[in-house]
Amino acid sequence: MKRLSIIIPCYNEEDTIPLFFASVEKIGKTMPVELEYCFVNDGSNDQTLSVLRDLHKNYPAKVHYLDFSRNFGKEAALYAGLKEATGDYVVIMDADLQDPPELLPEMLRLVEEEDYDCVGTRRDDREGEPKIRSFFAKLFYKIINRISSTQLIEGARDYRLMTGKMVAAVLEVTEYNRFSKGILSWVGFKTTYLSYKNRARVAGESSWSFWSLFKYSLEAIVNFSEAPLAIASFIGFFSCLAAILGLFVIVIRTIFYGDPTSGWPSMVCILLLIGGLQLFCLGIVGRYIGKIFLETKNRPLYIVKEKDKE
Repeated sequence: MKRLSIIIPCYNEEDTIPLFFASVEKIGKTMPVELEYCFVNDGSNDQTLSVLRDLHKNYPAKVHYLDFSRNFGKEAALYAGLKEATGDYVVIMDADLQDPPELLPEMLRLVEEEDYDCVGTRRDDREGEPKIRSFFAKLFYKIINRISSTQLIEGARDYRLMTGKMVAAVLEVTEYNRFSKGILSWVGFKTTYLSYKNRARVAGESSWSFWSLFKYSLEAIVNFSEAPLAIASFIGFFSCLAAILGLFVIVIRTIFYGDPTSGWPSMVCILLLIGGLQLFCLGIVGRYIGKIFLETKNRPLYIVKEKDKE
């Protein structure tokens, strides 16, 4: 019997893990595969680790866990889980049951019978989500798909089932600055998507705030597009062109009409404008240089503090 490894990144999920495990086990009994659970505790500050220890104690053959030394972020947790997975197929899921377990049989069927390398999922709607967050999420997908050669499916989730061949390709992308949705699209392979209605968490609260999602979207743009650098170049070019034209007009006016006014207020405004544009462009360039700096440090993506003993 083939094995399906389930990667579950966890951050303060003590209430959701038992519910998640029970729901997936119920679906797993109807599937022709052996399930393997790979929980990754990403520096939780509640009782998540204790719950995982108990779960492993009760199911030592199928439940495994990693405990990070601190919170390294979901991207690191996903990478760690993929490295630990031993299954013929691998699926990424969240512990909050916003990823419907009942889609698993169809996802497995599509991979085995329709020759897909990956079956992803996407939300049809964002019901229950604040409207301002939905607006910016749609705006993000429009922007990233215009400026990047790596196209992202709007509403796509990390929840997807992959073959071992695709997982191996993802693990070859060892960059420190990671954006999994982009990496999973960038590696290619034959992929299809299943749609479903948005679901609320079964328990607990999401650790994703609007600000953290905004920073995450900026990471995606910088990681998968050079458009911000091009924008900075265009701003510099047109600012220089405007300055040359302005100097030309001033010289002509002075020669023919004299210069009756000192114009210091307008000069101050112009200096502030040019200075602001320079700082803006330097900020964009600095963002990319910062990414290079982190990559050259070659630090590990995560540090494991505890691992279950088989």
